[in-house]
Parts: sequence; structure tokens; C-alpha cells
Amino acid sequence: MAKKDAASRQTAINAQPRIHQRAPEIQRYGTVSHALPIALDEPVRLEMTEQLNQVLADTMTLRDLYKKSHWQVAGPTFYQLHLLFDKHYGEQAELVDVIAERIQLLGGISVAMAADVAETTRIGRPPRGREEVPVQISRLLDAHQIIIEHCRTLGPRASDLGDDGTNDMIVSQVLRTNELQVWFLSEHLVEMPLVHALEPGMRKTG
Repeated sequence: MAKKDAASRQTAINAQPRIHQRAPEIQRYGTVSHALPIALDEPVRLEMTEQLNQVLADTMTLRDLYKKSHWQVAGPTFYQLHLLFDKHYGEQAELVDVIAERIQLLGGISVAMAADVAETTRIGRPPRGREEVPVQISRLLDAHQIIIEHCRTLGPRASDLGDDGTNDMIVSQVLRTNELQVWFLSEHLVEMPLVHALEPGMRKTG
């Protein structure tokens, strides 16, 4: 018997990779783990993971929109915007990880693949080609507004349901990051003279 067990262990150990493996899902999307000891009821976690997946899909789309803008920006402000877009891309990428891990922490399943994100996001799809800087920035601002508006309702809702962790993340990380990026972007759409100031009588206000 001992010899048989030893032989079976020898055959089980193999240096060759076992590729092309498939198996049923261990948890379906849209569900949460039942027995999770974090003192939040299952209905609360179901609602929060659904809402957070919407924020996640929109954030992933905004992240990719920043990278597209980073690559395709053109014109006299190329250098400044090339760097700014990439900086904002990195900050959005960090938010993606934070949001996704919060969903998993709540026992849910985070949306992950590009096709699923495209089906879920509320941010409009830009053309494949290159656009002017004011259009690029306007698209980014529109995307930020979608996320910010959602955060302003999701934060209080999470607090009302007793999910203080989600409320803290949404307000202190997602909302504040997006607000700051909106400020930096918006200032690039202010029409100002670059070389000399206009005479008071020639300046239009409003």
C-alpha cells in the first residue's frame, strides 16, 4: 500500500504546465459572498457592489480616455497636456484598483474586461481618430461630471446604509481626485492672451 501511494505521488508531480484548463465559475457576477464577517447585511452589499461596478466601469473608461488623449494630443500646448493627461491617467488607474478591491472586499465581483466595461459605462465612446485639444478636454470634463454626479449620490447612500468604508472611499478618494482633475482641465479652456495683455477697452468680460 505504501509503495502504491509513493508511486501515485510520483506520477502526480510533473514539470509540464497543464494548459488550456477550463472550469465553471466559482462565483457569478452580480452576486456577493453570503458568509462574510464584515457586519454588513447581504442586501446592502449587493446594492453597494452594483453601484460601485458602475463607478468602476466609468472610471476605467475615463482612464483609457486620458491615455488616448495623452497619445493623440497636438498643438502648441502638446508638451504640457501630454504630461498632464498621463499624470491624470495614472491617478485614475490607482482609483480603478481601489474601487475594484472594495467590490471584492464586499464579497462581490468587479467588472474587469474591456467588452464588459464598454457595455456598462455611461461615458460616450470617442472616435478612433484624433481630435482638437478643446474637444479632447471637453470629452474628459463630460466624463468627470458623470462620475462626480454619481459620487454625490452614492456617498450619502452608502452612509445611510451603514457602509462607512464605501462612503469614505467615494468621498475622500474618488470624488476629490475627480474634482481636482476637473479644475486642472477647466483652466485650459479659459481664453487668455499668451503674449500681451489686451487694453481695458478691448477686453470682453463675461
